[in-house]
Amino acid sequence: MPMEPEAATEYWRGMLAQIPSTFGRLVYLASLRDQDSGRYEHHGLAQHFGDARVDEALRASHSQTFSEWLRIGRERQKADIDLYLSSFQVDRSAILSTWIRLTPYRNLLPTSAPEPERRLYLAELELLLESLKTE
Repeated sequence: MPMEPEAATEYWRGMLAQIPSTFGRLVYLASLRDQDSGRYEHHGLAQHFGDARVDEALRASHSQTFSEWLRIGRERQKADIDLYLSSFQVDRSAILSTWIRLTPYRNLLPTSAPEPERRLYLAELELLLESLKTE
């Protein structure tokens, strides 16, 4: 039996809050978006809340998390990426080199992001990655 929209929203916020970094939440949310259809999918949540409600909640969460990322400022973004990178068992410099070369961070943008915010995100993140790589 599907839950009420408020319950679905609160449940999702609780799940998302378990990811300690804003960048990590951005990566996770983008991974839930089907690259062909643009719809957000989460099988477990859909069983409780329905596909349409899950798509709507995840889409909104992705946009909110993206806005949060843009607002936190460069120093906090750097610390946030450091926190995200600390969860990997792979050499940090190898990850950063791969990101710079393959630009997977471009897929983290929500489809609803306005063009000026897209450009700002990409420009700032590329500078941040270069800075982190030289440390």
